Amino acid sequence: MSDPSPVVGVAVASPAELSVMQQATAILEKLEVPHEIRVMSAPRSPDAVDEYARTAFERGLKVLICTTGISGHLAAAVAARTILPVIGVPISSEQMDGAMALSVTALMPSGVPVAAVGPDASVNAAILAAQIVAVDDPNIQARLWKFKDDLSEGLRL
Repeated sequence: MSDPSPVVGVAVASPAELSVMQQATAILEKLEVPHEIRVMSAPRSPDAVDEYARTAFERGLKVLICTTGISGHLAAAVAARTILPVIGVPISSEQMDGAMALSVTALMPSGVPVAAVGPDASVNAAILAAQIVAVDDPNIQARLWKFKDDLSEGLRL
């Protein structure tokens, strides 16, 4: 049997941000949410970002998680080109602290929303993405309920 088609897309602006975003993919794997991860730069490869965002819906994705921060505002570029919900993960760095990255993520122009989680909070982004997908998927709903029950019993992430 082949793997199910991804329903969550994870887009990372640079390899330096990959370690933070791999935490998101670990949560998606734990919740058995089919996903894909891509490294792409809005300033360096705008055509690739444009293609990824414009085709995400027709490829079956339901929500996108993207990094924001010093390496370029990937979440903004993606949100401008899709109708899917976009969750921005502000990445803290030497050039931009977490509070500034969060501010940049949250202050999108009217009509181009990006949901923001806390700095480097890719785990929360993954849980939020799973919750969005679970709206019409009873299997993911059940796994999320178990996950939440485990959290209430002291599961550490």
